[in-house]
Amino acid sequence: MPAALVIGNSDGIGLSLTTLLLEEGWQVTGVSRSSSRITQQRYEHHVLDVCDAEYASRLAEVVARTGDLAACIYCAGIGEFLDLETLAAERRVFETNLLGAVATAQVVIPAMLRARRGHFIGLSSQADGLIDPRAPSYAASKAGLTSYLEGLALACRPRGVFVTNLRLGFVDTKMAKAPVRPFMLSPVEAARRIQHCIRHRPIRDTYPLRMAVLLWFLRLGQSARRWLADAWR
Repeated sequence: MPAALVIGNSDGIGLSLTTLLLEEGWQVTGVSRSSSRITQQRYEHHVLDVCDAEYASRLAEVVARTGDLAACIYCAGIGEFLDLETLAAERRVFETNLLGAVATAQVVIPAMLRARRGHFIGLSSQADGLIDPRAPSYAASKAGLTSYLEGLALACRPRGVFVTNLRLGFVDTKMAKAPVRPFMLSPVEAARRIQHCIRHRPIRDTYPLRMAVLLWFLRLGQSARRWLADAWR
């Protein structure tokens, strides 16, 4: 049976994905900051924080015990509104959304390359193209993740390993804090899209497309406002 490693699966998209993979017959290892309520013979859970200094070394021990991975899905992510007085949460957003994914790839990708098979999927966001004064760390960390995953994908593909950048819109999780959340997906819908990526192995998958169209117009408006502000300065 295929083996999958899901990072960030105590709730939300990661939990829904873990459930779907187990239903499909996968052997799943989950990693999150919290314990898991899943009790299944083909499931193993480890409590790790992607921001901890020893995360990579402890994850390497988990991967060594798991053996060959068919897929690793990085679902960990946080988003916080900007507190301009302290910037208190900004560093942790980057550590979770971007650096945690890099640390995970550092452990998983070399093993996949040695086996000449495997698939690494990172959950970015369609917010990766926005300039967001309300949550600049979230948009910027996702922009960095998008760039990193797609560059990694081009480097790995000739050696038999696939990397996918999944750019989702709003998903109904504790991270969805915006007052307006058009075309919002359920965690199960998002997990099913990950399953689609596992089957088709694209470099980039943007979903839903109607959200992408809406954000294209929003970015166009942002560019126009910045141009006008500079022109009248």
